[in-house]
Order: sequence, then C-alpha cells, then structure tokens
Amino acid sequence: MRITRVLSTALLMAGLAAAPAAADSSPSASPSDDGSAPTQAGTSFRTATELDQGQQATASGSTGDYLYWSFAADAGQRPTVKATVKLPDTHAGETWQLDVYDGLRRRQACQYGAATRTAAQDATSLDLACTLRTVRAWSETWANDPLPGTYYVRLTVVDLQSSDLGQPVSTEVRVDSKDIGGAAAVDGSLAQPLTPGIAVKSTSDEDSSSSTSAALSSIEPDGGWSSGWWSDRWVWTGVGGVLAALAGIGGYALTRGSGRPRPATPPGM
Repeated sequence: MRITRVLSTALLMAGLAAAPAAADSSPSASPSDDGSAPTQAGTSFRTATELDQGQQATASGSTGDYLYWSFAADAGQRPTVKATVKLPDTHAGETWQLDVYDGLRRRQACQYGAATRTAAQDATSLDLACTLRTVRAWSETWANDPLPGTYYVRLTVVDLQSSDLGQPVSTEVRVDSKDIGGAAAVDGSLAQPLTPGIAVKSTSDEDSSSSTSAALSSIEPDGGWSSGWWSDRWVWTGVGGVLAALAGIGGYALTRGSGRPRPATPPGM
C-alpha cells in the first residue's frame, strides 16, 4: 500500500512538470490582425524596416535591389524566416538569396531550409526559407552563436542576366519562432540584448541648438526581454530531485524488513 502511494505521487509530479514543456512547444507569435504589417523594406542595415514576429511584411522593388528587414529574437527561440518573391511575367533564369544577420551583423548559418534558390524562366514566384539555430542567452566571445537582440533579413538576387536588371518584383517576408525552452538553456546571460543603433535622431533645446544621437531599435519580443536565468530546466531539476527522494524512500521501505530481529533464545530454556 505504501509503495502504491509513492508511485502515485511520482506520476502526479511528472504530469505537473510536463505541462510547462508542452506550452513551450507552441509558436511564440501569432499573426497580426491590426493591419500594421510594414509594406516597404529598407535598403541597408541602418534603414532596415522593423518587423514583429508573426507579421507578414510586403514590399515592392526591382531586381538588383537589396531589401532589408529587422526583427527581435529572444533566448530560447528558434526563428524561421520565410520569403516569397513574385517574379515578372517574362524573365530569364535568376537566383535569389535570403541572408540573416545578428545584432553584430554576423551572418548566421541556416540550420535547415532553402536560403538560395534559382527560378526557371517560366516561374512566377520563388519561395525561400531559413531556420536559424536556437538563440542562446550567453556565448563565448569567439563563438558565432545566435544571441538575443536584433536580427536583420536581407533579400536580393545574386545571379541574373543584365537584360533582367531593374525589372519590378514584389516580395513577402514573415518571421515565426518556436520556443525551445530549457532544452537550450545555458548558465549565463548578456548584460543587454544586441540592439545596436539603427538610425539617427535630432534633438533641440531652448537655445535652438540641435544635436544628433543614435536611436536604438524599438522592437522587442512580446512581454519584453527575458532575464536569461529562468527556464523550465529548473522545473525538471526540482522534479528530478523529488523523484530521487521518493525512490530512496521506496527502496528503504522495501528493504528494511519487519523491524529489529528478536534475540535468540538460549539453549535449555
């Protein structure tokens, strides 16, 4: 009876611990319905158009243009960038490429996805995708790991014939993330997210003198940046300790016997 109670308690604790992990597997952003998705793209890192995760941005341009967007990614997220290029009615074969850079403008490798594709002459559209590695809360200075902060998306054509240069195209870009949770947690965190200045703003005082200063990116994840120390790994660690204690109690209950043995009766008594 005692062993049954111990096993029932262990199963209950395991079920309670599984609830946060199931919540972490859901997407971290939902589509935007307020019509605030951007309809243009920047032409450099400094003029990149800010994009929230879950929004679908659109932009028009010409073949040969560099199109830039920026978004925020927090620790524990695995961002996936998808882009669709709607090509002109008539064109030759051309190759498009999707690049993602972090806040230090280091190009991040795609864990999987077709980030470079070639469109045939009769193709009307081209789909590109890039899934980054999971964003870490902290990393060594020599490493190229994704870190929390601003990320830049660059979309451009890298191979086309000169006769197709300047033809009009339209693009769609969307960023979604999967929350990995404690499976990717590390011991440490950045002092500040990597959100460098992306613009210059002017300020004036009462003497009509003006000055300029860098403006930091205004985008951030829903709920703000995480502190970097909390993750569901703490929950699993605590549950593991409880289960170990219960296993010890159960083992002791099984092996202790019925109590102290009775003293032996002397012969002849």
